[in-house]
Amino acid sequence: MTPADIVWTYAGVRPLFDDAKGEASAVTRDYVFDLDGGDGTPPLLSIFGGKLTTYRKLAEHAMARFAPLLGCKAGAWTADAVLPGGDLPAADFERFLLAFVAEHPWLPSPLARRLARAYGSRAGKIVEGRQGLNDLGQNLGGDLYEAELDYLAAHEWATTADDVLWRRSKLGLHLDEAAKARVEEWFRHHQERRRAA
Repeated sequence: MTPADIVWTYAGVRPLFDDAKGEASAVTRDYVFDLDGGDGTPPLLSIFGGKLTTYRKLAEHAMARFAPLLGCKAGAWTADAVLPGGDLPAADFERFLLAFVAEHPWLPSPLARRLARAYGSRAGKIVEGRQGLNDLGQNLGGDLYEAELDYLAAHEWATTADDVLWRRSKLGLHLDEAAKARVEEWFRHHQERRRAA
């Protein structure tokens, strides 16, 4: 393997709160809140540090700080809330996949598994009302069809090819440059249609 074989790279950056400790390894990995405002000025909450995997807990803690200022008494609710697409019966993915394939037998097995893995119970929205692969629209490359892009643009705020190929999936690792260009072109046309509407 040589550098020419590398398809894509990224760097994970984790912000840490500088608590004036000498060693970076001693700095807290948790988030820190700084709430400004009050006495007639709007509140401003600055959040330092944290990590994506704890975003729901962070949001609850942030709202606990804001709630008294806003007169909100709703309280925390996300601990028992299912993430979108995660409402699988008995939390059994394989059983869900079998039912999904049975309901859409025309889907190739690898595509059915990828859609079920990526979208959970929302995978049905992509194939809803369709009777075959031709109903999914143009195959843009690999097993990526226009119907999936339609879903991502309508329900998951995807606005660019990078949103789909790299941020919401890693499909970009498996598509050639021509396929990536087709996805970019699809989004260009999609944006033009939205502006014209």
